[in-house]
Amino acid sequence: MPHPTLITRLQAIEVLSEDERRQIAALPSTLRQVADGEIVLRQGEAVSRCVFVVSGFLYQARIVGDRSQILAFHVPGDMPCLHTLLVSPMDADLVGLGPTIVGTVAHSQLRQLLDGSSHLTRAFWRETLIDAAISRQWIARLGAQAALPKVAHLICELAARLEVVGLVTDGCFQMPMTQRHVADACGLSIVHVNRTIQELRHRGLIAWEGSEIELLHPEELRKLADFTPDYLT
Repeated sequence: MPHPTLITRLQAIEVLSEDERRQIAALPSTLRQVADGEIVLRQGEAVSRCVFVVSGFLYQARIVGDRSQILAFHVPGDMPCLHTLLVSPMDADLVGLGPTIVGTVAHSQLRQLLDGSSHLTRAFWRETLIDAAISRQWIARLGAQAALPKVAHLICELAARLEVVGLVTDGCFQMPMTQRHVADACGLSIVHVNRTIQELRHRGLIAWEGSEIELLHPEELRKLADFTPDYLT
């Protein structure tokens, strides 16, 4: 049975009936543990199952030249390879970020569910469109935004996405990304990321200790980042 977080995520973007939630919950699925840095799916791999995040985090990355470029972070409730229902193989590695639990649902089972419900098809399709909107935001920020607002925007986006599934408490959330992960996501050097995070701390906008990130002045951070969450829903 898919984890309730997946249903919570879908419910946040499309109102689901009790019967629709029951149909999703009845999908046969398999859970597995993923270690930090473990590759769940490889670029070029033909895929026959969709992955969803139960707990922990995943990211997608490609090697470009001599460095890794992170293309997306995935939080609990996300289904990061939903597009493989129609487009296969994988076009990037899907990698564990910290200890993670994922579930998988066979393409055949998911297709059967969606073939029987235009509304559920709309809900899952909308999730894919939101993934695409996030990618467009990342492309725009990567090419046009300075380091400080770029890193601030990443933090704001992660907080907003985690809040949807109930994983933000009093402005705090857990996210085991290192400065290397931030650098690979934002196209910056680790030295530049370190200076940028120190500047955000110095301005009193965030606290970041270990894997815990706290938004001390969320509105000011969003203003600095030019962040609005419209594209996430």
